[in-house]
Amino acid sequence: MRGGAPSLLLIKLSSLGDVIHALPALEALRAAHPRAQITWLVEEAFAPLLVDHPALDRVWAVPRMRLGRRGVVGELGRVLGIIRQVRRERFDAVLDFQGLLKSAFWAALAKSPRKVGYDGTRELSYLALNERLPSADREAHAVWRSLDLARHLGAQGGTPRFRLEHLMRRPEGLSHLWGRGEWVVLHPGARWASKLWPVGQWAALAAALREQGLQVALTGSGPDRRLTQAITAQAGGALLDLGGRTGLGELAWVLRQARAMVTVDTGPMHLAAALGTPVVALFGPTAPWRTGPFGAGHVVVRLGLPCSPCFRRRCLEPRCLTELAPEEVLAGVQKVLSRPPLP
Repeated sequence: MRGGAPSLLLIKLSSLGDVIHALPALEALRAAHPRAQITWLVEEAFAPLLVDHPALDRVWAVPRMRLGRRGVVGELGRVLGIIRQVRRERFDAVLDFQGLLKSAFWAALAKSPRKVGYDGTRELSYLALNERLPSADREAHAVWRSLDLARHLGAQGGTPRFRLEHLMRRPEGLSHLWGRGEWVVLHPGARWASKLWPVGQWAALAAALREQGLQVALTGSGPDRRLTQAITAQAGGALLDLGGRTGLGELAWVLRQARAMVTVDTGPMHLAAALGTPVVALFGPTAPWRTGPFGAGHVVVRLGLPCSPCFRRRCLEPRCLTELAPEEVLAGVQKVLSRPPLP
């Protein structure tokens, strides 16, 4: 890097959990280079995680590029604007934390003598780099893989740090409810069909938590609304259904106020863990040691079948989750609730 304040471009476009996993790397880079100008390139859906982050100078939000009229063609003007921004500047270093074709596109466009990332990444994305680190340990947690990349630019070790206070938004008409008892948040949705726990099990868990005197809230995106409604109906009502009713900032506020969260392997799981909310995570087709809730105080519930983890998005017989009993998950909730609150 030059003798003056370095200019760094970080590329981590998506998704929710992946961007969160890279936040400690940002903190480590800021600590190592306090005068640096640090810019982060991210898809606009996840930009709220980064806008106003105290360790960042700039956030460049890009449309998610898809083929078709509503994809690259429909957003062509905005994409070209970001391309011009990237090409206008010269960075001392570019770090590709994503390791996919879509991140390699931006790394290739950027002007920099140092384009850093891991060798052997998917979709031949490493070809856009001129400083390739040995392939990352795929069995290590994603947080450590990102931090190892940051260390190549002088970042030091230490406890990974997450700062998300800037993200939280108090939901209108909801905050007064949270003074009434202890809340447990259930987040049943996931993008992979193989990660889903059956509605009946969720309903049984919600009813059991209510019997123990706990308040239960359901969260989810707009497409999860049918799922949260079905769980509420089977549980006999008396649940706070927030499916499709919270943006990212409001969801962060809800999770931060909760005593615990129960969820499958999905982005909000990582958000809760980063906020310091204890997580009970249901794992089947994926590996918790790679992408489980990061940090102490969480509980992973899994059957550990010989076929798990398979990393398949669909499965004709997803026994790893369908055979997971509500009683086992309830025991995980009781375990985290018996501990002192996380700092």
